[in-house]
Amino acid sequence: MSAPVVMVLGTASSVGKSTLVTALCRIAARRGLRVAPFKAQNMSNNAAVTVDGGEIARSTAVQAEAAGILPTVQMNPILVKPEGDRRSQIVVEGKRWETLDALDYWRRKQTLWGVVTRNLDALRHEYDLVIAEGAGSPVELNLKAADIVNMRVATYAQARTVLVGDIDAGGIFAALLGTLMLLEPPERDLVQGLIVNRFRGDPALFADGMTILQERSGLPVLGVVPWLSDLGIAEEDGVALERPAPTKADAELTIAVVHLPHIANFDDFDPLTCEAGVGVEYVTDPDQIGDAAAVILPGTKHTLRALQWLRERGFDRAFARYQGQVVGICGGYQLLGQRIHDPLGVEGSGGEAEALGLLPVTTIFELEKRTMQVRARSRMAWAADAPVQGYEIHMGRSYSAEDAAPVLTIADANSPGGHDDGCVSVDGRVWGCYLHGLFANDAFRRAWLRTLGWKPRTGAEVAASPYDRLADAVEAHLNREQLAALLQH
Repeated sequence: MSAPVVMVLGTASSVGKSTLVTALCRIAARRGLRVAPFKAQNMSNNAAVTVDGGEIARSTAVQAEAAGILPTVQMNPILVKPEGDRRSQIVVEGKRWETLDALDYWRRKQTLWGVVTRNLDALRHEYDLVIAEGAGSPVELNLKAADIVNMRVATYAQARTVLVGDIDAGGIFAALLGTLMLLEPPERDLVQGLIVNRFRGDPALFADGMTILQERSGLPVLGVVPWLSDLGIAEEDGVALERPAPTKADAELTIAVVHLPHIANFDDFDPLTCEAGVGVEYVTDPDQIGDAAAVILPGTKHTLRALQWLRERGFDRAFARYQGQVVGICGGYQLLGQRIHDPLGVEGSGGEAEALGLLPVTTIFELEKRTMQVRARSRMAWAADAPVQGYEIHMGRSYSAEDAAPVLTIADANSPGGHDDGCVSVDGRVWGCYLHGLFANDAFRRAWLRTLGWKPRTGAEVAASPYDRLADAVEAHLNREQLAALLQH
């Protein structure tokens, strides 16, 4: 017997669907259900790697973690990774499929519907419940004919569907009621309730609003979920960085992360913000670096374009003057080198260019993509032999000078001693490597922060699991009976 599917749709992008699916996965798991997340197609450069080396959206991996299971490519069979306004790399069932412009993908994505149903069916046979997430709005009428992620999935699975609106963005009545109005009758029949998300203030002030929504829609409002901040859970994509970030009140040490175009895997730096006294700020102008203790260049889906952007904004000159540490992760590591070559046009039109010249490294892009989870040990003097683990997602290969010191030695089944990754400047001020998730390793992270002058605070409370804190907050604001009916197996 196939497991039931709960479908979480939104009135638009970035209304909090991913966070609510994460919460529902945790709530269902705490009730003893074997639950799995599913998103047919995700568009994001925030990616994760499964145990078998498949690439999926980071948000889906987070939802699997909340459900207490290992993420698999079945949970996100199609991942679209933008390289520009009109060009994206398409990852299918964990592997690079094609790099297409938007029109070509729109014409060809119908061929992937079988991929969607095959993977959804597999999850429904393995788990008690599947919680699926839509993308954007389900009623973009000019795009709906080619839909493979919203109502087509809900209809195929006859899913228990909920519609989510973001009240903080304004226009909640038009968003929810307008979306329902534009659904076809058989689609609307699948919708079992509404959720008002990101409410600031006293929910009692929205009591009249709930009545209006229920009377106009004929559907129950499952709840009014408050604005939740500082959850410590990875965001779905870079849209989150466009919202003003709250200033950390107790920040004594600030780390600047350069907000590169097509930034990738910026959740690499979330663990830094969880340390007392440490703040992270995303900067787009060299003047914003100020007195930051360190600057990090993150990953990017288009390294050569990011290099051009850095030079146009004067970051190259700013780095020459800056006296603090400069760190590069993945694409950021490539940018810190001497030269970047893309002879095959792996990223856009290809070409080659002199990089920032802060590390003795040359990068050459190749068609083969390296995606794998890894274990390693630190080679940095301030964290000597500290064990680390993380994952790699990159198409370039970087070659450092023979006498250059590495950052890590990665365990390698083909080499008894493992192989080196990364590079450190002679003075130790500049370093970079390919490993995503590096700062999630407590010993390595805290050792690095100490080199910047950070001191851990004694007696700091150990926070509860962010997934439990999220689940508690969401569950407290949803109708108990309606939630039970939604998740029943």
